[in-house]
Amino acid sequence: MSWSFQLFRVGGTLVQVHWTFFLLLAWFGAIQWMAVGPEAAVFAVVFILLLFLCVLLHEFGHIFAARRYGIQTPTITLLPIGGVASMERMPEKPGQEIVVALAGPAVNVVIAFVLIAILGARIDLSAINLTENLGSDMLARVAFANIALVAFNLIPAFPMDGGRVLRAILAIRMGFVRATQLAANIGQMLAIALGFVGLLGNPLLILIAIFIYFAATAESQYVEMRSLARGYLARDAMITKFESLNPLSTADDAAALLLRTTQQEFPVLDSDSRLQGIVTRERLIEALRDHGGSTPVTEFMEKDIPVVMGTSTLENVIQILQQKGARAVAVNGPDNRLAGFITPENFAEMMMIGRAREA
Repeated sequence: MSWSFQLFRVGGTLVQVHWTFFLLLAWFGAIQWMAVGPEAAVFAVVFILLLFLCVLLHEFGHIFAARRYGIQTPTITLLPIGGVASMERMPEKPGQEIVVALAGPAVNVVIAFVLIAILGARIDLSAINLTENLGSDMLARVAFANIALVAFNLIPAFPMDGGRVLRAILAIRMGFVRATQLAANIGQMLAIALGFVGLLGNPLLILIAIFIYFAATAESQYVEMRSLARGYLARDAMITKFESLNPLSTADDAAALLLRTTQQEFPVLDSDSRLQGIVTRERLIEALRDHGGSTPVTEFMEKDIPVVMGTSTLENVIQILQQKGARAVAVNGPDNRLAGFITPENFAEMMMIGRAREA
């Protein structure tokens, strides 16, 4: 995820934090400083840091459970609304998905019980409010926060863990795709409700609502894409008729192709038709504006282009587009020459055709 700072790596998973997380710390600290004083500000910031440590452990609960089924997680990103683990995929077997989904809340349950055992006393419910009872025990607040995390995550709406459990149960009867759509619809309705509540004076709830709505929508679309792609190969979806550039081409040459064709991406090929990079419309406009039309395409083309063989499954291509945020995936033939490429736009067109045929 862009604008994220790398923290550390645990067992092949990179932990990073988005810059907006520091805005959350500053916001809570400033509110407490103005309302109570500097000690309250420090207390609030420490509490948020401990809370997000629990969120991080929650995500690793999912990760370690997923590894049992051969699913790796390249990154975890800490955001103001929580942690986002970028798993390669979610298990489609209902039993496996239930295990992976419940592993996260199980970690919070363990944390809460350990803290309660340390405290040796009942938790005061008022400890959840950062603006009151500043003298109350920090551990009690963290324990209660973990209980609240469990309750929130078990709401049966996507993308919460409860929504994944609901999807797994529904998938037994109605199939994975339909179950995902239903769980995502419930998640979207929850997001709308949270958004209305947030309009009453809680901007953080609005932020959470936006995240839930788009996460539920993205998961539904991703599962539908994988379903439509099943049984197809990369060569079935690739663009095969395209204009290309060579390493000696300039920004003016690319601009001429942009005006003459409907393409948005232009592969740069060497004399043996092997891919050197791709010039996108965005990069081209930036080059024309900042450096002029005589700029060689080799200076502004995108070079880190994912490459697959024509016999690769289309599901694999979707995974690459989703995880790497690639503008295009190059498809090579048996001779390692460029045979075509796949973009999110032409795959979206394939989806529309697939939906129309199913209808």
